[in-house]
Amino acid sequence: MKFLTIVTLIMLLSSAWGKSIAAEFTDGPVIFGYGKHTPVQQDMQLEKDALLKVVFDVSQAGKDGAVNRGFDSVARFLNMHVANGIPTKNIHLAIVVHGSASNEMLNSKVYLAKYGKENPNIELISTLLKYNVELIQCGQSAAYHQMANQDMVEGVNMALSAMTAHAILASQGYSQNPF
Repeated sequence: MKFLTIVTLIMLLSSAWGKSIAAEFTDGPVIFGYGKHTPVQQDMQLEKDALLKVVFDVSQAGKDGAVNRGFDSVARFLNMHVANGIPTKNIHLAIVVHGSASNEMLNSKVYLAKYGKENPNIELISTLLKYNVELIQCGQSAAYHQMANQDMVEGVNMALSAMTAHAILASQGYSQNPF
């Protein structure tokens, strides 16, 4: 009995200790409700005047009814860098969308007609556009999914292909985020 009490006490203390050191993830300071991040003790210092030009490739649809993780990652990138002193004017982000993620670019009316429910990505896409994130739809994927330019969320741009969009952005100095 004494052994069981000691084991239980150790387990409770371990659980409480683990919770006390767990990182606290929060949203903001730019986009709220998305893009949670946490402070980190950094060894690779981030210059406050850094110019960040990054393109994210999103090809997989989000889980049914959930916001696409790729779009949320862009919100996280913006939030965590502004929280660490980089001005928003120094952060230039783009998202190239293709594959099964293409349908998430559909505007509310078209998405509702096609799927019988609201597009869970509309709010975040609109917010990203508000913060000058460039959203680029692969024209080849759009054609495959029978999507016309007017079917997409206003502000999404059509490219010949995702490959073309990445080549153009690379020539403009954008690096591709590998995640």
